[in-house]
Amino acid sequence: MSKVTNITQESFYFILTGIPGFEAYHIWISIPFFCFYTISIMGNTTILSVIHREPSLHQPMYLFLSMLALTDLGLTLTTLPTVMRLLWFDIQTISFEACFAQLFFMHTFSFMESSVLLAMSFDRYVAICRPLHYATILTNTVISKIGIAIVFRCVLAVLPPLFLLKRLPFCRSHLLTHSYCLHPDMIRLVCADTRVNSWYGLALILLITVLDPLLIVLSYVMILKSVLGAASTAERLRALNNCLSHILAVLVLFVPMVAVSVTHRFAKHTSPLVHAIIANIYLLAPPVMNPIIYSVKTKQIRQGIRRLFSKKNIHLR
Repeated sequence: MSKVTNITQESFYFILTGIPGFEAYHIWISIPFFCFYTISIMGNTTILSVIHREPSLHQPMYLFLSMLALTDLGLTLTTLPTVMRLLWFDIQTISFEACFAQLFFMHTFSFMESSVLLAMSFDRYVAICRPLHYATILTNTVISKIGIAIVFRCVLAVLPPLFLLKRLPFCRSHLLTHSYCLHPDMIRLVCADTRVNSWYGLALILLITVLDPLLIVLSYVMILKSVLGAASTAERLRALNNCLSHILAVLVLFVPMVAVSVTHRFAKHTSPLVHAIIANIYLLAPPVMNPIIYSVKTKQIRQGIRRLFSKKNIHLR
């Protein structure tokens, strides 16, 4: 036990990994990564600016969209420093404290994204199935309470495994398989009984990556039932089109999230390159794709972006 303690006290860092087998090309790989990060930051900042500036967008649907943009922005800024400094400067080390902080924010924002998408599915259900009560059900007060509940839910879900992991000794190699800190990646380096962590992690996966999608699917079953009862085909298509952006955002989040969980639990001996690719898709896909999806598919957002940039052009002149 004393040997384990010495290792833990002397090695206050983890070693991050870039793209296995392509270390010599990191500087070139950094170009698309930098572009993705730039698109994410600019896209989500633009969405927030448009919603803030346009009084007509101060409605439940767009308030939830602003929560999603804030979550994506947080997820991007959490991982950007370690990923880009590794690719640009080949700095692989990260301190224990910084790694645990990144782990906390990474998983919190990821779970928050799932929770916000669940809230958005409830918004779509009320808008389509109970349109006459929409304004009275989803008031600003209710939306604020939902936002606070999402924050508390995700923070309280992430803190226990963080504390459980922090108390355990790390006596194996401190080499992580990604360019940022993930709980499943860190726990494999522990040389103690991790059954409690594993069971809690499984419960968390069931709560977030299973329960949330099931509730979202349930809401869409009820929406579909209501839409099929609509009087005309045009009304049905309009209602489904209003949900399309949300459906795409759900797929962009949950497909990579499930892929990461499955590869870490059931495909541990798969090529490290496969793990790296899936993990980076999970990291970058939602923050990059969500602003694009909502900008392309939502007319009000497109118009707001045009007005925002036309005002900037006028000021520049």
